[in-house]
Amino acid sequence: MEFSCVHFLQNKTILVTGATGFLAKVFVEKILRVQPNVNKLYLVVRASDNEAATKRLRTEAFEKDLFKVLRDNLGDEKLNTLLSEKVVPVAGDIAMDHLGMKDSNLRERMQKEIDIVVNVAATTNFDERYDIGLGINTFGALNVLNFAKKCVKAQLLLHVSTAYVCGEKPGLLPEKPFVMEEICNENGLQLDINLERELMKQRLKELNEQGCSEEGTTFYMKELGMERAKLHGWPNTYVFTKSMGEMLLGNHKENLPLVIIRPTMITSTLFEPFPGWIEGLRTVDSVIIAYGKGVLKCFLVDVNSVCDMIPADMVANAMIAAAATHAGGSKVHMVYQVGSSHQNPIIYGEIREILFCYFTKNSLRSRNGSMITVSKMKLIPTLALFSLYMTIRYKLPVQVLIAMRGILNYLVYLR
Repeated sequence: MEFSCVHFLQNKTILVTGATGFLAKVFVEKILRVQPNVNKLYLVVRASDNEAATKRLRTEAFEKDLFKVLRDNLGDEKLNTLLSEKVVPVAGDIAMDHLGMKDSNLRERMQKEIDIVVNVAATTNFDERYDIGLGINTFGALNVLNFAKKCVKAQLLLHVSTAYVCGEKPGLLPEKPFVMEEICNENGLQLDINLERELMKQRLKELNEQGCSEEGTTFYMKELGMERAKLHGWPNTYVFTKSMGEMLLGNHKENLPLVIIRPTMITSTLFEPFPGWIEGLRTVDSVIIAYGKGVLKCFLVDVNSVCDMIPADMVANAMIAAAATHAGGSKVHMVYQVGSSHQNPIIYGEIREILFCYFTKNSLRSRNGSMITVSKMKLIPTLALFSLYMTIRYKLPVQVLIAMRGILNYLVYLR
């Protein structure tokens, strides 16, 4: 990373929300590794108290392999000293006022010290409950902004969104903020975020009055989120609520410099702290594993479509570079889309070849220990062709078997 970006971090006090999340951990590790002279990192995690937050950060972040380069470079004792001196775990929840912080003294101290606020907290479930999606991705973002505006030294709010807030529009998508007043669906219906919240509350109230079970409430709130998203032109609740979060930030930022980072599908690290670090199954990973296990034989996608992926360390680098560039700027409201499709695109046809070669040479094993043989995945470009394929490949044979069983049963009956 360029010296100017590393130097920018020196003596800075930074607040990071969602600190146990995948990207946030990569971001925090990067800062501690390249600039140990950062003043302080306030790391907000959901926990019952600050002691529980400390334990959660230790088990879900600092003890992970992600920090092994720092651990190897410094040794356990020096790393623990660095963490105790530079990191302040904070129990909080961005869905609540004051970020859910119960310790008013700590909150006041933070508001006197913080230079940069970084909001990485989000729920990324595509079909999230509408009340939860609105609470975290939309109004949670506004809560972070309101907290940042009370920080007397705040130079910047850096908010991590997603490139898919742009919806399903074709072609090149400009890096520009949303203008709430211009957001209308194809029928001219204008988006009203406060109305969306009232609709959600009303639906939740109705379900409670009807004595709906927790499972039932979850089902209907997920259904409501998808309905509202599609009504206004977004494909799912996740990107819809993230879009509304961006809109609220733009409308209420006042003089606080604001930078929005919109990454595409975030994958494992490319270089730092070492290649290939990832946690859990993310975005395309579940598809890859299903193919390697021989479960996924076909996929509904155009062979020439671009799959936009970006390594986590490149997103963290972009976050630091953007902060260093715009902190303390005048009338800053910047959007950066962090992806690979423009300069280094990879199409699904190429991914298919790579996966086939990899799992041919590195076959997975089934539960009984036998090697799983994969064939090239069929990529089907249209829903009509996909339906036809499913009918011929799966439905028709089942129907034939059912018919044959009926005939055999009839012949037995005749005897």
